[in-house]
Amino acid sequence: MKSPLLICMFVFAATGSFSQAADSSTYYFEKGLAEKAEKRYKQAFHHFQKSLFFNKEHLGSLRESGLAAIEMKQYGLALAALKKADTLEPNNPIVTETLANLYFFTHRWDDAIRYALKMQQLNLTGRSDYIIGRSFYEKEDYSKSFRYLDAAYKAEPNNAEIPYLFARSFVDMSNYKMAAKYYQEAIKLDSSKIRWIYEMAMAYSAIPDDKTAIVYYEMAAAKGYKMDNDFIENLSTSYLLTGQPEKAIDMMKQLLEKKPADIELLYGLADTYYRAGKYKEAIEYWDKVLFYDKQHARSLYMIGMS
Repeated sequence: MKSPLLICMFVFAATGSFSQAADSSTYYFEKGLAEKAEKRYKQAFHHFQKSLFFNKEHLGSLRESGLAAIEMKQYGLALAALKKADTLEPNNPIVTETLANLYFFTHRWDDAIRYALKMQQLNLTGRSDYIIGRSFYEKEDYSKSFRYLDAAYKAEPNNAEIPYLFARSFVDMSNYKMAAKYYQEAIKLDSSKIRWIYEMAMAYSAIPDDKTAIVYYEMAAAKGYKMDNDFIENLSTSYLLTGQPEKAIDMMKQLLEKKPADIELLYGLADTYYRAGKYKEAIEYWDKVLFYDKQHARSLYMIGMS
C-alpha cells in the first residue's frame, strides 16, 4: 500500500509541473508580443512557437504565430497555425478575417468564400463582399460575383478594381458594350492602368466601334503600353476599318526596322497592303515571309490571290 505522503508528493509534483508549463507558455507568449511590437517578426514567431511547446493549445500563441508568419511571407506556416486556432475557437473574429484574407491572397477561392461568409455571419467589418465577389469572378460564376461586387462597390466607391472586374466579366460573356461602359468607369477612377486602357480599346473594336477604339489604342501607346505585334495588328485593323491604311502601314514599317525578320509582322504588313488594294506591295512582303519560311502556306495562297 502506497503511503499517503507519497501520493500527496506525486500530486503536488504533477500540479507543479503543469503550473510551470503554463507559466513558461505565458512567458514566451509575452516575449513574442514584445518582439512583434518592435516588428521583429522572425523572433516573435520563434517565441510563439516556444510558447506552444509548453501549451499546444495556447490560442494567443497560435493566432500570433499565424500573424507573424504572414509578415514573414510564410503562408503555409500561417495557415497551419490559424486553422488550428480556428478549430479551438471557431468564432474568433481576428482568426476568421485573417483566414478569409489569407485564402483569398493564396487563390483558394472556395475557402476564401467560406470564411468571408463567416465574417458576415459574425457581423465583422471588412472586405468580405469584395473577397466573395472576386472569388466568384475567378470561379467564373458571374451571377453570384455581381451580387457581392455590387455591395462591395457601395462600400468602396473609389475602388477601380471593382468596375474593372465587371468589365472583364462582360468581355467573357461577349457583351462588349457593357464591358466598354465599365472600363470607362474603372479608368475614370484610375487612369494609370495602361493595360485597362488597351483592353477597353479592344472592347470598342469588338462592338465594333473602331473610331473610338483608335482613341484608346493611341492613348495606351502614349502612356507607354508595349506596342507588340498584337497591339499593332489590332490598331492597324482599326485604322483600316476607318479608312486610314497609310497610318497602319507607316506604324508597321517603323516596327519592322527594329524586327526585320519578324514573320508575323511581315505577314501583317503584307495583309495590310492587300486590304488597302496595294497588291504588288503585298506580294513583296509575302515574298519576304517565304524567304524565311518557304513552306508558309498562307503566304503562298495570298500571293496567288494577289
